[in-house]
Amino acid sequence: MVNFFIFKIALLSTLSFLFAWTVTPLMSHFLYKYKLGKQIRDGVSAPIFAQLHKHKVGTPTMGGLIIWITTLVFAMMFYYLSVIFPTSVFTGLNFLTRTEVWLPLAALVLSALVGAMDDIFNIKKIGPFGGGLRMRHRLVLYTAIAVVGAWWFYYKLGWDMLHVPFVGDFNIGIWYIPFFIFIIVGTAFSVNEIDGLDGLSGGTLLAAFASFGAIAFIQGRYDLATLCGVIIGAMLAFLWFNIFPAKFIMGDTGSMSLGVTLGIVAMLTNTALLLPIIGFLFVLESLSVMLQMASKKIRKKKIFLSAPIHHHFEAKGWAEPTIVMRFWVISWVMAVIGVMMILVDRGL
Repeated sequence: MVNFFIFKIALLSTLSFLFAWTVTPLMSHFLYKYKLGKQIRDGVSAPIFAQLHKHKVGTPTMGGLIIWITTLVFAMMFYYLSVIFPTSVFTGLNFLTRTEVWLPLAALVLSALVGAMDDIFNIKKIGPFGGGLRMRHRLVLYTAIAVVGAWWFYYKLGWDMLHVPFVGDFNIGIWYIPFFIFIIVGTAFSVNEIDGLDGLSGGTLLAAFASFGAIAFIQGRYDLATLCGVIIGAMLAFLWFNIFPAKFIMGDTGSMSLGVTLGIVAMLTNTALLLPIIGFLFVLESLSVMLQMASKKIRKKKIFLSAPIHHHFEAKGWAEPTIVMRFWVISWVMAVIGVMMILVDRGL
């Protein structure tokens, strides 16, 4: 039976890649045709960033559409094929299950739509600093999504258990809800911070989803592992066109939604405390921003030339592909460490 699930994940991941890779040029043409290009922060509030990225003004954004739309299409397509042909192979290929996939898929789509709205505001220059939702508005919207997820876990699924690697399981009761919200919102905004260079967010997210997909498989959550595989397939197709020099960029419709989904997958596998390890670079990016803001407010001077930290290295003269490749290496090393920790934790 395990061999079938391996085949299922491999097949759907491959089909997801081929589908996304085929339709991406069409979407790219659409983005270019209607001039759905990204605006960058003004040179007053972020002069170094504006100088480094002025050549990217107008590069089509919202490339993350290809990832979440492909995932949604595959989930719904194989579900309905299994309903229409209940005794066929499609029943086995269906991975849209209530306990494992409904919530992360719903969160992926809802947060992607919020991100798409933010991207459109940015393109149309609606909002402060050149366009886009204010930080507090984004925080409220994504917190609302996290609250729904927390309610689903705690009241519908009856989850309140937190696993501490190498220590054990602890029932934390109602505290599970704020913990869940913190993980989801924190992961979403941390992933969003790393989306700043060609191929950077896609490559690091690829490592994270591969790691949590492997963890889900180890735990026997095969449908959740399949969801991760489909996302990975679509993300590989996105990366094919997003590596330097990028044909388009992910945008909030991709980075925020994938961050939310990654957090929910971590909660579903009860390995949220491994997120700082597997998602080490996401944490580092957020910390660099918080330290920069605190230093500017308290000390009246900056720690980094530009934040998040990948822009600091860029300002120091590192080539963009160099930064991306080195961050990819770090992300894959940390992903492997995370999986190894789970194996040791489970005594495998």
